[in-house]
Amino acid sequence: MHFDRRQALALGAGLAVGSTLPAERTQPLAISLAQWSLHRTLRSGELDNLDFAEFAKERFGIEAVEYVNQFFAERATDWNYLGEMKQRAADHGVQSLLIMIDGVGELASPDDAERRRAVLGHVKWIAAAAFLGCHAIRVNAAGDGERDEVATRAADSLVQLGTVGADYGIDVLVENHGGLSSDGGWLAGVMRRADHPRVGTLPDFGNFRLADGSWYDRYQGVAQLMPFARAVSAKSHEFDEAGNETRTDYARMLTIVRESGYEGFIGIEYEGEQHPEVKGIALTKALLERTGAGSGDAR
Repeated sequence: MHFDRRQALALGAGLAVGSTLPAERTQPLAISLAQWSLHRTLRSGELDNLDFAEFAKERFGIEAVEYVNQFFAERATDWNYLGEMKQRAADHGVQSLLIMIDGVGELASPDDAERRRAVLGHVKWIAAAAFLGCHAIRVNAAGDGERDEVATRAADSLVQLGTVGADYGIDVLVENHGGLSSDGGWLAGVMRRADHPRVGTLPDFGNFRLADGSWYDRYQGVAQLMPFARAVSAKSHEFDEAGNETRTDYARMLTIVRESGYEGFIGIEYEGEQHPEVKGIALTKALLERTGAGSGDAR
């Protein structure tokens, strides 16, 4: 599939005018808040996307956030709206880290035209992320077919996006997010094929359910993805009476993260139904703090 890089840049031409390079990250293993943790609250209208950064700071004392494009899907090129998001975050001393991108097409689709549309569809989000002051977008490496063929197509699309991202100072990160991408070995292989300085991973503690319903070992998977990591998602669902997550040993996970040399943010991503979202976020934050996150200076 031939990709016209000039066409992609034209889509974003002038869109990131006034954008800034990502601010220096201030704490190693500092805690950020992924917007998906509040997906029910946002969808109900109880919380507006524009108020998310302030809510993270005032309710939880968290000063870095990760957006999800679903909550402002029609606003990717609305610079007045994005400017308001950016200003509100700045007003409250909150750093915008990345945008998680869903619903823009399959980057490893076997259909060349569909794959090309998917690549081009991500370009406006690269420009939006740069405008907001983020350092990355998170994408998905989805597509049907044989393992090796899907890996080849995914790597090709990621290199194209990484090339565009380089012009905006934006990294393109792949999350283990179902199907083949939840196979840590497979996704690590995609990273080696792509071999692009702007392409990396966003390991998620919990997203290791494979297409056949079986589970990939989450500790092995995170260890395989950490050498390429530019962000990390501390997925949580349920907690025991002692405040420990029942599916993931956080102390073990944070040891894997630290031993990889990673010094970025750990994003809270509560996805459970056991507690209201605000309570689940608070429990996840407390657990991360007990197991070694939230201190020092990041690079």
